[in-house]
Amino acid sequence: MAQKAWFKGLVGVAALVLSGWGSAQVVGSVNGSAAAARAFYSDAGAAFARRDVRLAGSSRAELSQVISFSTTTSLQKLAELGVIAANWEQQFPHAAAPTLSTVVFLVRRGNPRAVRDWSDLVRQDVGVVVANPKSCNNGRYAYMGAWGSVRESGGTEAQAADFVRTLYRQATVVAKVEREAVNAFVKAGMGDVLVAFESDVPVVQQLAGDALEVVYPPVSVAAENAVAMAAHVAGSAPQGVTRAWLEYLYTDEAQEIAARHHLRPRSAAVLARHVDQFKPIEMFGVAKYFGSLDRAQKLHFADGGEFDRIYRPTPAQLAAREQVRAAF
Repeated sequence: MAQKAWFKGLVGVAALVLSGWGSAQVVGSVNGSAAAARAFYSDAGAAFARRDVRLAGSSRAELSQVISFSTTTSLQKLAELGVIAANWEQQFPHAAAPTLSTVVFLVRRGNPRAVRDWSDLVRQDVGVVVANPKSCNNGRYAYMGAWGSVRESGGTEAQAADFVRTLYRQATVVAKVEREAVNAFVKAGMGDVLVAFESDVPVVQQLAGDALEVVYPPVSVAAENAVAMAAHVAGSAPQGVTRAWLEYLYTDEAQEIAARHHLRPRSAAVLARHVDQFKPIEMFGVAKYFGSLDRAQKLHFADGGEFDRIYRPTPAQLAAREQVRAAF
């Protein structure tokens, strides 16, 4: 069922594209984790419109040929459907992802449990709040970050599975969606660590006041925000405003806008100017240990997949979830 719902949503978003340069849609977003990307595309679109006079004569059709994903799903499915070009990853720098985020830890002020790395999340004295990877994007990347952290340290696939099994079985809360996880950690005060996207940290901290701080593990997963042109545009000439818009996303001006919205810039120069905001961290791509987001979905998060084999909610976890849902 989860696999069908995920794929249905992916097919459905193929029809959703930029509705205007000042009000860009983030296609594929299904939860709050896309808020930063949505704000970035909106502000970047407005800035692009001000600098590119060609937009004044552009038709609505010309302004609706870009499919812009948050980190929710793989564009490869759309390539298989012929919606975007088969070689979409080669059409723009950094595998057609002008920005990215990663998975970090939010802890209570002072980090009383001394959480520093993924391995600390399975200590008996540490309570973890994490989202379910079958039902939200935040959860999928948390799972892949945990799995990949074991592989990055030289562990085997079996050891990675054991680690992830322990993490989810011991977690204080395995929330259905990201918002539920935030409510459990911030509003209900459950757990010692919230596993979250770096791009979501400012919003969560705002909810908590001065009660939280961020911990960057030594290594984490790269959550890339990919973009692509509709196939009929990518294969035609001239491509006009559509290509110019996507190329603009890689300029330092647009990258500064991304940083303002808490998305990690690809530009080394811009990233260097925001080193206090984006702490140095080693990142591995999804492809390194999972092949692709599509393959990860099929093997790990679909019904009967790896996550179903290694995890069943405990009575305590079910009770915690009900407590959060009833309160918020």
